Amino acid sequence: MFKFEEERGYWANLKVVGMGGGGSNAVDRMIASQIQGVEFIAINTDAQALRASKASCKIQIGAKITEGLGAGSNPEIGKQAAEEDRDLMREALEGANMVFLTAGMGGGTGTGGIPVVASIAKEMGILTVAIVTKPFTFEGRKRRMQAEQGLKELEGKIDTLIVIPNDRLLKISSEHIPLVETFRIADDVLYHGVRGISELITTPGLINLDFADVRTIMKDGGEALMGMGSASGDGKAINAVKLAISSPLLEDISLEGATRVLFNITGSLDLEMSEANEAALLIYKMVGEDANIIFGVVPDESLKNEVRVTVIASGFDRKKFYVESEKGAELDFSTYMNQNLDRPAFRRRNIIDKYGAELDLNKEKKVYAASNLEIPTFLRNKIM
Repeated sequence: MFKFEEERGYWANLKVVGMGGGGSNAVDRMIASQIQGVEFIAINTDAQALRASKASCKIQIGAKITEGLGAGSNPEIGKQAAEEDRDLMREALEGANMVFLTAGMGGGTGTGGIPVVASIAKEMGILTVAIVTKPFTFEGRKRRMQAEQGLKELEGKIDTLIVIPNDRLLKISSEHIPLVETFRIADDVLYHGVRGISELITTPGLINLDFADVRTIMKDGGEALMGMGSASGDGKAINAVKLAISSPLLEDISLEGATRVLFNITGSLDLEMSEANEAALLIYKMVGEDANIIFGVVPDESLKNEVRVTVIASGFDRKKFYVESEKGAELDFSTYMNQNLDRPAFRRRNIIDKYGAELDLNKEKKVYAASNLEIPTFLRNKIM
């Protein structure tokens, strides 16, 4: 007779790695939020900053090169430092099923080191997600170019990538919000992603999700959208979905065009089926019938009249689906609420012709000369 060894524990092992000063700060703020079942690792060339970290595992890299004084905003030094201590980082990643890497791109240790630790995770067969920030405009051209080069170095080494431009923080924060709180908003993307996935794979559900489902969505997924939203009152489920998928922080990405989506609804046992169905239909209408959608429901009586939704989407074709506005992923949900699903998908959506002009089958056809394609779309369409 088969006996299930319940006490043994088969939960996936999640680790969060903060690389450099920005990454280590993000890890410290996550630790203060008390997420359970996650191991935190801080990696830095700056010995003094590393000593102040709250992470249970701290790794100083490149002591021979930097003498513990940091990388001096030089990504090449950061890369050499990480290469010097590959074995230490490999040892720290042992046993992990999934790793979140976080860093502030544009500096030295994070920019140069995160591709190295990503390559180690890839060699070990670990599902790897990078959540990184890009520098403020006022930090200068050199730092921005270093950030872009660091992102290129990450290509092929991670499964999914989430980019947060720091300039977006200026658009969503008021002049009265303290600086530390502004950066906490960016860290919330990492926090909600890790918390959401941790809950998905450790909490039994009415419709259960497991780590294999997470891997299906995120493995080799490229750029990703990952968010969590919560709401209460009338329409709480669909409002929570809207909050989860419309973060103004995420770089030029919306749920449209995703080919793989995992979403989970957590709520009390009195959550009505009609509410869950309405929320699920909104996602379905946005991504289309050909997307691979994995859906879960987890009961949590502590939420009472509140609903929490976690959404993970990947498999985007950025040539066709992107948000042109610098304001971020601002979506008109009414478009999807009233769609007629009996109509073919290509008739419900705009189609991109070979010249790049947007065609709406219900409007007069527009064709633009190739010479005009350097003009931004919003100017060609005279939309301000």
